[in-house]
Amino acid sequence: MFPVSPIPESEPSHDCPKCPRLVAVRQALRLAHPDWWNAPCQAFGDPGAWLAIVGLAPGKHGANRTGRPFTGDYAGDLLFATFAKFGLTEGVYGSSVEDGVQLKGAMIVNAVKCLPPENKPTPEEIRTCRPFLAGQLGELPNVRVVIALGQIAHQSAVKVMGGRLPKARFGHLNEHRMPDGRVLIDSYHCSRYNQNTGRLTAEMFESVFVRALELQDEIGVR
Repeated sequence: MFPVSPIPESEPSHDCPKCPRLVAVRQALRLAHPDWWNAPCQAFGDPGAWLAIVGLAPGKHGANRTGRPFTGDYAGDLLFATFAKFGLTEGVYGSSVEDGVQLKGAMIVNAVKCLPPENKPTPEEIRTCRPFLAGQLGELPNVRVVIALGQIAHQSAVKVMGGRLPKARFGHLNEHRMPDGRVLIDSYHCSRYNQNTGRLTAEMFESVFVRALELQDEIGVR
């Protein structure tokens, strides 16, 4: 059983051919692990969300395996625990699409839809996938606050929302008012590496959500 995107109009096809290197990775994994998702990672969350989370790309043993963003890997444990702490979930996250957890007021999308080798998409792959991010943020009319997880997500989100990178520099807890009226908050990615090295702690990650909730009150999001 795999999840169905709540905003299917802007999803790439299951066999999206746009990035040859990523297609090759997908085809190899379909042979090695035919029971995995092995396709572009779909959005997950509440279509009426006020908050959007922009991730980097699906992890090999996370979304590429399970079909749901940040599900089944180390990064998802912290993200969903933080969602729960701030009242953004219904149900209990169990690191599986079978857990039934739902997001409340939040949506997860990715800057790059397919698994890149070593979690490092090329600039061309990032550019090629950007229209899908633009389409998905465009289909979320209630989103007023966006959290970018890492620099690649930040750069794609800034460009999609009409900003200029020289004026919107990435940094943990940096905040940017975008031309489309939305507010972008930066966070270090909740990857295993960043957590294990101490670059990102649970407290640091939670502070980003605290600020998002403050902005929700400030700009009257319901």
